[in-house]
Amino acid sequence: MDIRSAEVLEFPKVRDLLATYAESSLGRELALGLTPLGDLGQIRNEQALLAEMIDAVSVDIGPPVQRLKDVRLLVRRAAIGAQLDAGQLLEIAEVLLVTGAIFRWRSKLNEKHHRLGELAATIPDLGPVAKTIQGCIDSRAHVLDMASPDLAEVRRKINEVDERLKAMVARLLKDPEIRKVLRYPNASMEGDRFVLPVASNHRHRVSGVVHRTSASGETLFIEPAGVASLGVERGLLKVEEEREVRKVLRRLAGEVAKVANPLGHAISQMARLDLIQSKARYALDFQMIVPHCSGDNALLLKSARHPLLMHIFRNGKMGSESVQGGAARQVVPIDVGLGGGHDILVITGPNTGGKTVVLKTIGLLSLMAQSGMAVPAGQGTCLPVFDSVFADIGDEQSLEQSLSTFSSHMIQVARILGAATARSLILLDEMGAGTDPAEGAALGQAILSEMSDFGCLAAVTTHLGDIKKYALHKPKMLNAGVEFDPVSLRPTYRLVSGKTGKSCALLIAKSLALPDRLLTRARKNLRKKKAGLARVKELERQKRTEELLHRSTLEANVEIKRQEDARLRLLEKEERRRIQEMTINKWRESVHPGQEVLLPQFGQKGTVSRVNRDKGVAVVTVGLGQWEVKLVDLLPPAN
Repeated sequence: MDIRSAEVLEFPKVRDLLATYAESSLGRELALGLTPLGDLGQIRNEQALLAEMIDAVSVDIGPPVQRLKDVRLLVRRAAIGAQLDAGQLLEIAEVLLVTGAIFRWRSKLNEKHHRLGELAATIPDLGPVAKTIQGCIDSRAHVLDMASPDLAEVRRKINEVDERLKAMVARLLKDPEIRKVLRYPNASMEGDRFVLPVASNHRHRVSGVVHRTSASGETLFIEPAGVASLGVERGLLKVEEEREVRKVLRRLAGEVAKVANPLGHAISQMARLDLIQSKARYALDFQMIVPHCSGDNALLLKSARHPLLMHIFRNGKMGSESVQGGAARQVVPIDVGLGGGHDILVITGPNTGGKTVVLKTIGLLSLMAQSGMAVPAGQGTCLPVFDSVFADIGDEQSLEQSLSTFSSHMIQVARILGAATARSLILLDEMGAGTDPAEGAALGQAILSEMSDFGCLAAVTTHLGDIKKYALHKPKMLNAGVEFDPVSLRPTYRLVSGKTGKSCALLIAKSLALPDRLLTRARKNLRKKKAGLARVKELERQKRTEELLHRSTLEANVEIKRQEDARLRLLEKEERRRIQEMTINKWRESVHPGQEVLLPQFGQKGTVSRVNRDKGVAVVTVGLGQWEVKLVDLLPPAN
């Protein structure tokens, strides 16, 4: 896809908005990097996953990915034998637990969610590795005694030494001779050493190591000789304890290394599930639909709305951009039909009437659909798969390159026409503007003719009457106008196909208190230009009739294609179910004692003890009990 055009259409802002619905950093990363696909099969697969996820999220069975974290770097370090600390292992354990939660989530899905089930089935349950880690490390990242017998033994010895130290210090504090030389009757700790606060003038009364002196110099903190001896013993044991802790951490890192490859795959798939559910939550929040994407060159938007305007009008702002009173406004929906012979739409109407919004809506919804997203439109909406969406919209004046707006637009148009194909969508704003109207109109007509020749779909906006008239005479082109209310002198933002819009410059000028004498002169000049108006109106009526017939045909063709696709999907579903039943029946024929099976009525796994083919039953051990179960009620255990 054309990166510059995607930015012009503000697709990155849609991705930013989508990312706010993700529940993990990995899901947000995928949302921010989302790009349109070019393969119809891939797009339909993404849309099918999205439709299933919308159904799942709507009944509160979305995937449990809230605790998913990006631990891929830590896993790679474990895989190459690097040391991990206890906190890092706990982070990995939390992600490992998510794989177990996904494994259990699969049981909540049904036949309506078979694609989600197949995607989740590729995520192995690595929860047992998490349990191993959590059995050795507590929530404060402290390695537990039970992590290894040697560690438990070292800590037992440390506790014994600690008890002896406390007893020795207690005896010293009770000694009358010692108490006489203390500044206060308590021991304190210097690091992990017990020290006594001895008055400096009695230093010779207590043998031991001076660890520090008080600020005044009147108190010496002395570790008595006997205590120091035990302290050395304790220090050696602490070194041994640290060595045993490192052994435990290396062993746990080794367990992570064993599952590094499946865990890396699981993290990628869980992130993908988060992306799909973020699309579903976004769609539900703004009442979007999953559009029909077709291999045909037919574009049909019904009640389409601009997604960013919807967000702005609801929240009053987009990012840091505020909109006064925005929350009370509603986006006016538009209907657009292109393809099937009417390939180029020429949009006219007053300034601020919504022409540019129409272009951006067409382009943005196309990009969203090809990215596997839902779109804010009505049922029956159909979008082709474009190889590229090109857009030249807005004021492109470049002071750095000393280019006028007209020159900049021409550079972009030349670039677009050089790269576009019959499978492209081209959106051009203010065609023919920025230069002499006659020359601009002639150039605009040539551009329209060029796009018509290689058969792409296109939508352009213009104010030039000659371009409007040109489109009226061309069978592949149709006009559309954005309405303007002559009473309120405000645009209605409604798009009317088959009708040219009016700029309403004189009405707007009157509302802005332009002198009547100037308006009178302008009307006289305008009447001279309207000699062929009757012919233009007749052509507009013909074009409008053709457009209504074309729209009806386009909608009928889209509906036929949609029903055919639905029928094929149903056949595929039935074939998949038939193959699945054959596979399970074949598996049941091979069930034998000692084999692990799943009992749906218990919701548990069991082990086959005996099989009676004549009666069609098997005796299955579940926990401490045995149950006779019909073979047809057994299922293979989930992988």
